[in-house]
Amino acid sequence: MTETLLSVRDLKVSYKVGRGTLDAVDGASFDVPRGSIVGLVGESGCGKTTVARALTRVIADNATISGGQLLFEGRDLAAISEREMNAMRWRDIAFIPQSAMNSLDPVYTVEYQLNEVLRKRGGLGRAQARKRCEELFEMVGIETNRLGDFPHQFSGGMRQRVAIALALALNPKLVIADEPVTALDVIVQRQILDQLRELQQQLGISVILVTHDISVVAYICDRTVVMYAGRVAEQGTMEATLTQPSHPYTMGLRNAFPDLQGAASGMLTPINGAPPNLALPPPGCRFAPRCPFAIDKCTTVSPETLEVAAGHGAACHRADEASKLRKLATRTETWMTTEMAEA
Repeated sequence: MTETLLSVRDLKVSYKVGRGTLDAVDGASFDVPRGSIVGLVGESGCGKTTVARALTRVIADNATISGGQLLFEGRDLAAISEREMNAMRWRDIAFIPQSAMNSLDPVYTVEYQLNEVLRKRGGLGRAQARKRCEELFEMVGIETNRLGDFPHQFSGGMRQRVAIALALALNPKLVIADEPVTALDVIVQRQILDQLRELQQQLGISVILVTHDISVVAYICDRTVVMYAGRVAEQGTMEATLTQPSHPYTMGLRNAFPDLQGAASGMLTPINGAPPNLALPPPGCRFAPRCPFAIDKCTTVSPETLEVAAGHGAACHRADEASKLRKLATRTETWMTTEMAEA
């Protein structure tokens, strides 16, 4: 049985807004096995980036972790002091941001910025830091003679490799990558994902990959956590979640992306409507207003997670009917209305 590195339990992250409190993450639970890549996927605004930032406790000033536990090797990250948390950042948990250009300081060379991590956070001497810089650049496929360059002298893909090198500088156990390939063209995307997977296997680290792109999840991830409106809709192995989805939202996400095997047959089918306003979330299942399979119960009772197979769960009242719903979900006409109807 694979050992669990991180266990998120009933996580709740709240924002103070003008009209009161908004729960951007409301009771999310999932595990990250040691040495695996877990994809956190969903539409913009579903709470996945808030979850990722809560794990490092680098969140907005008006946000608080208002409930739940973040058990990293049994230690609750939500409960430890800021000093203890700061000691864990970069050493145990590292972060790869979405935009590498925005995360790199334009007025300092890349080597200077790597040295800042290695010497101030890692305690390395000058010679040791230089050697480690060269090791990191070789690791991510950049020639070491580029260490003295400034961020603007690198291409987008190269800058993302630098961001990966920075994240790996102190050999963390967990790397959180927030949309690391979104701004790159598809060829560079594949190169970066291949590099990330190779390094993950080589170093034995765990990765949480935040993305809205199911094709990225299918390409690189071992497990998938599907989020909707601040809650986990479905989770399981990548193969089970994407080939046998048991939540209508996951079925809809799969329809909205090109065929993962490259087949060019048929149109893409969007999910009509938009996610709810989390300041005033609807009662019952939050996906019900957009779900073609919603029944009366869905609009009044919030669904519990039903285990449909070992390690595969879905928060849907009709999860036990998933095989029938999957067939209906493949039809474009099924999604052409936002009215609730029983299949």
